[in-house]
Amino acid sequence: MRIQKLDQQMRKNLLEELLKRSPNQYGEYEAGVSEILNNVKNNGDKAIFAYTEKFDKAAINASNIKVTEEEIEEAYTLVDSELIEIIRKALANIRTYHEKQRQYSWFDSKPDGSLLGQKVTPLARVGVYVPGGKAAYPSSVLMNIVPAKVAGVDEIIMVTPPEKDGKVTPTTLVAAHEAGADAVYKVGGAQAIGALAYGTESIPKVDKIVGPGNIYVALAKKAVYGHVSIDAIAGPSEILVIADETANPGYVAADLLSQAEHDELASAILVTTSEELAQKVSEEVDKFTAELSRGDIIRKSLDNYGYILIAEDMEDAVQTANEIASEHLEIQTKNPYEVMMKIRNAGAIFIGEYASEPLGDYFAGPNHVLPTNGTAKFFSPLSVDDFIKKSSIIAYSREALQMVHEDIEAFAKAESLTAHANSIHVRFEEK
Repeated sequence: MRIQKLDQQMRKNLLEELLKRSPNQYGEYEAGVSEILNNVKNNGDKAIFAYTEKFDKAAINASNIKVTEEEIEEAYTLVDSELIEIIRKALANIRTYHEKQRQYSWFDSKPDGSLLGQKVTPLARVGVYVPGGKAAYPSSVLMNIVPAKVAGVDEIIMVTPPEKDGKVTPTTLVAAHEAGADAVYKVGGAQAIGALAYGTESIPKVDKIVGPGNIYVALAKKAVYGHVSIDAIAGPSEILVIADETANPGYVAADLLSQAEHDELASAILVTTSEELAQKVSEEVDKFTAELSRGDIIRKSLDNYGYILIAEDMEDAVQTANEIASEHLEIQTKNPYEVMMKIRNAGAIFIGEYASEPLGDYFAGPNHVLPTNGTAKFFSPLSVDDFIKKSSIIAYSREALQMVHEDIEAFAKAESLTAHANSIHVRFEEK
């Protein structure tokens, strides 16, 4: 990996380089995505069947688009029983963590007859997009469905592209069934997002769409936002490790590569105060890469967006981490909790040498659907909050309103909104 001294110009150039990975930079695909969405909106099932034949080479129609109980049962016979047990253990951890995020309605009444509050209501129907083929990750199925279930969503609809034989990846189906999906439909790509956003003869319209996907899926979600809600526009995977001279170079190298193997746009960055550690990590990276199955992807990823940055001190390292706002941030330092308290921007923070990033991906419980491309400055991980909405509650007695009605009328008149003022005034007019 390239080793560079960290300075202000280097930091600025790096931020600009990383932002080029954002889905917002791929405008050339937008016209094609828009065409697909419009076709689905206007032609429903006919459009999604045609696109599934074209892109996935699968013959899907109204009679087989929805996964059956028999297909789910078959999937269980095709997945190793040990993996099913692991999925169940992870599911329990994820559910327990997200149950602590539940929010409840509250009401505050006062002696004057006023009552204020907030009513928390789960979304009625949510769509979960799950990639297929080589990008089928049962862990993402759990992470997207569980918080919706915990929130109390009435109906969870999952969509995923079928294989050429018209079947869904078995591990995906098992994970969906274990997590509690209410229905699974065989459709992927931008056409699946269109089906969820607009509804078709077979697939019901949802209120919100969540889940990762390729650039076409990301741009389709961006295009339908406002018509329905979405979680976020996900970019390529990324990890940033803050480490000092006490860190284990083998651990750091292994963790950097855990994200570099995702794809050629993935970002893996080490910020360290130790030149000796920097050199050792670079050597360990070369050693691991030569042995790993996705070595070619890792090399391209590191060539594009892999960096070892030598900071002047820990304050400089923390400032860099906050400016990059990485999806995953590991802290492997002498005093990791002290460093953690200074971190303002990160999707998930992993503290200490045994909190490796894949622990969060698969098993610990916190959600692995995280903000990318610097959006951790203003976005949060997927959570129960994403599957609820809040309504303000206001109730006043005549006596309570009488004490403040003149103030409200004066405020409204100051904004030249006389109908607003009148709406209050009529309640206290002399008859």
